[in-house]
Formats: sequence, C-alpha cells, structure tokens
Amino acid sequence: MFEFFSRPYLPLVNLQTVAKYIYEYKNWPNFIWKDEAINAIFGEVRHLQGKISGQMNALGFLAKEEATLTTLTLDVVKSSEIEGENLNYQQVRSSIARRLGIENAGLVTADRSIEGIVDLLLDATQNFKNPLTEERLFGWHTALFPTGYSGMYKIEVGNYRTGKMQIVSGAMGKEKIHYVAVDTHLVKSEMNKFIGWLANETNIDPVLKAAIAHFWFIIIHPFDDGNGRIARAITDMILSYADNCTERFYSMSGQIMVERKQYYAILQKNQHSNGDITEWLDWFLRCLKGALIATENTLQKVLRKAEFWKINQNKLFNYRQQLLINKLLDGFEGKLKTSKWAKISKCSPDTALRDIKDLIEKGILQQEKEGGRSTNYELKHF
Repeated sequence: MFEFFSRPYLPLVNLQTVAKYIYEYKNWPNFIWKDEAINAIFGEVRHLQGKISGQMNALGFLAKEEATLTTLTLDVVKSSEIEGENLNYQQVRSSIARRLGIENAGLVTADRSIEGIVDLLLDATQNFKNPLTEERLFGWHTALFPTGYSGMYKIEVGNYRTGKMQIVSGAMGKEKIHYVAVDTHLVKSEMNKFIGWLANETNIDPVLKAAIAHFWFIIIHPFDDGNGRIARAITDMILSYADNCTERFYSMSGQIMVERKQYYAILQKNQHSNGDITEWLDWFLRCLKGALIATENTLQKVLRKAEFWKINQNKLFNYRQQLLINKLLDGFEGKLKTSKWAKISKCSPDTALRDIKDLIEKGILQQEKEGGRSTNYELKHF
C-alpha cells in the first residue's frame, strides 16, 4: 500500500487536468446528503452506542477504568500507525494511566513525543464540552511536534501553514498527487468558518457532526503536518459529546486503521464532490459500527482482567509480576519463558525464576502441559 504524506506544493509538468475540488464549488462548504441512504446504518450505530453504554455503566469502577485505559491507548497507537508511525504500546498506556490517576501507572517512562500525543487526545476526550478554538488547536499541534520537527524536517508548529500543500505518494521523482489542499491565503478564513460551525451548529446529530467535521478538516488541511491525527482527535471529541461521557469504550482510530485503504479511497473520491457527502457519511457510519462491534469483543477481555484482579486483590505482587500478569491477560504473544520474563521486566534470570515460582505457589501460573525442551508458563484458569 502507498504511504501518503504532505509536502509543500511543487508544480509538476505534463499533469492532466483534474476535476474540481469540493472547495472550488460555489456552494462550499454547504454539505448535503441523502438521509434515506444513511438512515438504516445511522440507526444501527446509535443502537449499538446505547447498548455498549448500558453494558459499561453496569460494570464496576475497575472494569470501566481498564476499558477506558485500553481504548485510549489503542486510539493513540492506531492514530499514529495510520500515519506510518509506530509508538510503544506500553509507553502510551503508562502515560495515559498516569494522567488518569490509575494505580501502577509509572511502570514505563514515555518519550516526550508520546506525552504530547497523549495530551492531545486526553484534552479532546476529557474536555469535550470545551469549545474548539484556534488557540486550542495550536496547542494540540504544538503537543504533536514538541521539537518543531516532523521527522528530519522543520515545520511550522502551533500555527496554520503558510505554504501550499499537496498529498502525494510514491518515491521521489515518481510521485502521484492525490490532493491539492485549500490555498494558503484561504486557510485562516476557512478555519474560522469551520470553528464557528463547530461552536454554533446544534441541529445535526453529534455522530453526523463528527463525520462532517472529520471530512471538512481534512479538506482544509490547515497544518504542515499532523492533520490526520488532529482530525481524528476532533472526531473523538465530538463522539465523546455524543456519548456525553469522558470514558471511552470504542476506538474509531483503531477501526480506521483496519480499513485504512478504504479510508483513503473514500476521502479521495469525495474530495471532488460538488457538496454531496452521502458516500463519506455512509462509510464513516459503517466504520464506526465496526469500531463498536470490535468493542463488544474487547469488553470480554476487560471483564476477564477485572475479574482476575478482584479475585486476587488480597494477594501481594511485585511490579514485575503485575506487569507480566497484565500482559498475559491482554493476550501474550508467543511462549512465556524465564528468559522472556527477565527481558520484559528488566531483571536477572534468577529473579525472574523466583517471581515465577512465587506465582505458581500462589496458584496464578502453571507450567504448560506440552512440555518440550524448555519450560513454558501460562495463567492458571480462574
């Protein structure tokens, strides 16, 4: 699959004339759509939201806390992964947990860049009732790029771009242009319209408003970099408003990552629309439905994890044991050996073996029955 990236506008020769962009039509940004085409999927999404909200409200505090932590971690990791950046899952989780005041949060120290991305998402979801202002957007952008660089390249941080922008893919010299963003001198006025609409539009259901805001922001593409991540943060902010809840139980970014190819395709197709965004809304709602269905599956793991710690709340575990038990409960990949325990928890093999033997004595771990040349361990059924 192509990697998409933004770059300053460079005129290319022998380009075929492309269709008008949506922002070049006179009716921009007066979006229209066919209600009859999206009513069914819209109803399904709203039903699922209500169902999952009811399930979560029935959970205990620890289970809800774990569900929120897992979802927000997934959101941060997957939103960056869509842009081709792979973040350390445990660093993200630890950073979010510290900010939410969740116990045992400080097991891993997060990089400065991760802290900034976490700050952005938490501000969007925890403060969803606050208006999205230009100052707040600039703060988000600065948090994304604390060094003033995107990779090796210095960018304008905490301000709208002052250069023209293209979305391209392909190797240097063989680039394919997918989109030319709103002209530089129009960015400020276009963003004023967008921010004003967000603040004052009250007649559209928040779920549809989230879909429109996502698309609209991407079309303007107001920053040198980070537009996709900020668009998804705005989406999360409005969906939090739709749920009227700071606790997040589903990850739109996680589902967009699953449907990444279709995500880019539908954006590229609708960027030439004359204002009718029915296809985009339909895709967005179906993607959101996928996120909600995936959450129902994730909830089972969260419930199992919460049940484990409830059953064993009176037993003492050191931080290494807590770390590895949580990894096993989350779905540990591969075989758990003493050497792997030592590597993950950064201790000696002797210490790892003592940790494991202690958990066997407590009835938490057991040796895998398969046996073999080396001893593997697994959680004992509880």
